[in-house]
Amino acid sequence: MDTNLLADFQALARVLNFSRAAELRHITQPAFGRRIRALEEWCGSTLIDRSTHRLKLTPTGEIMLEAAADVMRRLERVQQELELARAATATLTFAATHALSFIFFPQWVQKLGAAASTIPIRLLSDNMNECERIMLSGRAQFLLCHHHPDSRINLPATDFQHIGLAQDRLIPISAKDHDGLPLHRLPGSAAAPVPAIMFEQTSGMGRILQSNLFDRTTELHLTPVFSSHLAMVLKALATDGKGVAWVPESLVGTDIAPQGPLILAGTQDWTAEVQISLFRPRIRMPEMAEEFWELACSIAQAIPEVEASQLSPESDRAENQ
Repeated sequence: MDTNLLADFQALARVLNFSRAAELRHITQPAFGRRIRALEEWCGSTLIDRSTHRLKLTPTGEIMLEAAADVMRRLERVQQELELARAATATLTFAATHALSFIFFPQWVQKLGAAASTIPIRLLSDNMNECERIMLSGRAQFLLCHHHPDSRINLPATDFQHIGLAQDRLIPISAKDHDGLPLHRLPGSAAAPVPAIMFEQTSGMGRILQSNLFDRTTELHLTPVFSSHLAMVLKALATDGKGVAWVPESLVGTDIAPQGPLILAGTQDWTAEVQISLFRPRIRMPEMAEEFWELACSIAQAIPEVEASQLSPESDRAENQ
């Protein structure tokens, strides 16, 4: 059925006058009359009682009017949903962990060049657990996170694939004492464990650290004093001297430079090499997302590794002690 017939009938039911209804629908009265008769033929029943001076709906017309309103509401809702779906496919949605949202993500997108600069991008920044749920529910096309092959990730390899974008390290940091040495120093001892500001064990960083460092219980002596999903919180507490925190080197920046407030809390033995990775579902995505993936893959090897922080003479001295 031509839904214009339903709109014609609604207009006629509203004014109960063929001439005025035709004006509302911007067609001639004879043409309007033919359209109403066509609708009546489709229904197999008269919809308008024309036997009196003032038109009125027949009982069948009342039923049809209610049905017409329902159909038009449904079509309008479908149209809105389709518009939202088109808008969603016209935007790339990224889930990204907090640690990579602040510094790495905007710099990486900029390095992708002009081809990526005009693409509408939506960034959902959250902890790793929530980012995994976002990907599994299909609310994002891509996930940007730290990844280690020995650490569990809740995205099945049968359903998701990934590429490496850059290398990073999880490094132990501490505030400095009056001599410019680590206020808290690894590995500690059974008698004097080091206060540790920890990632939640179920977080992405927590899983990586647990599988790479924290299982060395006979060598590393820690006493947890605080835990969080947020690397920025851990970094801030370490700066305040609350203990040692492992954070991505890419997030530390100049804070660990010679004049910065932070210093490595131990030797390279207590760092964890990680990869900054981009995940996607294996099923085919909208064309714009597929083109972006191809772009990311084509230049992934050209993006330089995250620059290591310049170790200060004080931190070199701390490592040798």
